[in-house]
Amino acid sequence: MSDKTASTKSGSSNSTSNIVLQCPQCKKPVHWNENYPNRPFCSKRCQQLDFGEWATEQNTIAGDSALADSEDWQDD
Repeated sequence: MSDKTASTKSGSSNSTSNIVLQCPQCKKPVHWNENYPNRPFCSKRCQQLDFGEWATEQNTIAGDSALADSEDWQDD
């Protein structure tokens, strides 16, 4: 029953289905709806390419590292 309620709410609000973004990876248009389950990416491939860039530290967030590379670090 909650599924019906959720679909009714999303069906009555057309503002979310009209949102169009660009895929961060390939720049293709991505509609913000159920037809694009990997949003904001256009496909699983673009999603995984982006994840790979973060995993290999090609993408980083500017600022000091949260983990200190100091000699005070101890493995217990």
